[in-house]
Amino acid sequence: MNLKTLHKISYGLYVVSSRTGEKFNGQIANTVFQITSEPPIIAVSINKQNLTHEYIRESKVFTVSILSKETPMKFIGHFGFRSGRELDKFKDVNYRVGATGAPIVMENTVGYLAAEIIDSLDVGTHTVFIGKIIDAEIIKEGEPMTYAYYHEVKRGKAPKTAPTYIKEEKSRGGE
Repeated sequence: MNLKTLHKISYGLYVVSSRTGEKFNGQIANTVFQITSEPPIIAVSINKQNLTHEYIRESKVFTVSILSKETPMKFIGHFGFRSGRELDKFKDVNYRVGATGAPIVMENTVGYLAAEIIDSLDVGTHTVFIGKIIDAEIIKEGEPMTYAYYHEVKRGKAPKTAPTYIKEEKSRGGE
């Protein structure tokens, strides 16, 4: 079975953020999708090991900042390969607090969605959080970054906690 076939499913690249009390955290995610249009409902898949998971579970809210195609790798790395347990991810980032009280990343973002949790589903290593959209805006015109563009053009990798992570097989000599 070739699990790389899963890479043929279309994804975007987003910063999913939440809060607990006065603290904010956000992470890169690629598994965000619309469930219904009326009422507007979306879902996100977040690894249980991530601090953002803990914040969403506690606050029952999240935001999705939709990254533009031009987003620099350094910015993606800041949210995707660093832990909010080690640094304040929003310290030097342009953001604003949204209707849910969770942060919305304003730089490198074409639009955002803010949601309140209405349900969740435990799927082993991840939780799928289902949220009703309570606010959404287009911040600037531009093309959103796809996960394929991130991999193929920007040469980005998936961290081990990503739902799309596939362990690279190391070839043995002579095979």
